[in-house]
Order: sequence, then C-alpha cells, then structure tokens
Amino acid sequence: MAFSLPITIRFQHCDMAGIVFYPRYFEMFNLVVEEWFEQVIGVGFRQLHAGMRLGVPTVRINTEFQAMSIIEDIVVFTLTVKHIGNSSVDLVIQAVCDGQVRCNVQSTLVCVNLDSQQANAWPPSILANLKTG
Repeated sequence: MAFSLPITIRFQHCDMAGIVFYPRYFEMFNLVVEEWFEQVIGVGFRQLHAGMRLGVPTVRINTEFQAMSIIEDIVVFTLTVKHIGNSSVDLVIQAVCDGQVRCNVQSTLVCVNLDSQQANAWPPSILANLKTG
C-alpha cells in the first residue's frame, strides 16, 4: 500500500532562484517517513525513540530530481515499501505536483537500538504494520 502526504512549498523551502533548495527536500522526505510511522505503522517518533529506545536512521538514499518546485506548489509525496528485511526497510518516495514528477527517492532505513547503537530486529508490532501498511 502507498502512503501519501501533500506538502505545500513555502518561502522557507526556497532559495534565491525561487525554487526548492534541494536540501529542503531531504527534510520533507524525513517528514513523510515520520508521518508514515505515526499514521500507518502506529508508532510516533517520540514513542519510538524515547519509549522504545529505537531509531530508524537512513543508511542509504538515492535521489533523482526531475523538475523544479516553486512557492505555493502542492507536492504530493507518496511512500511505498519495496522490501522488508530483519532490521531494515527499503522505501520509494515519489514527489508529484500537477501530474509532473518532481523527484524520486530510493531509501533504506535500519532499525537501531539507541542504547547499543546496533541494528535491532523489527519489534513484532512494527513488523506486522510494515507488512500490511
């Protein structure tokens, strides 16, 4: 299943050329992942980090920018799961505005125990939601 999040491009996202400054896209990608965890996986980042002592750092990200976005564009970011490992998940995020692809992302997150700083198998409840959500 796919998870979609529309994000309105604001002045804070743009550079002097009036287009989204590419590092701001990475903040938006993170927002999409954070919202997906809360809304689909059922665990907000506060609970994940502080309560469960788990993190999900990005260990690989490949991004292709295809078109510019400007202020007040409403860009819809759609996240899909491509592969679930014992302690990792491969994601694809596509950003589209008015039918035009703005960028494509392939990313790998790894579940990490924040105390040991080692990879951690997905907890059963998270794994179940990764598979169904």
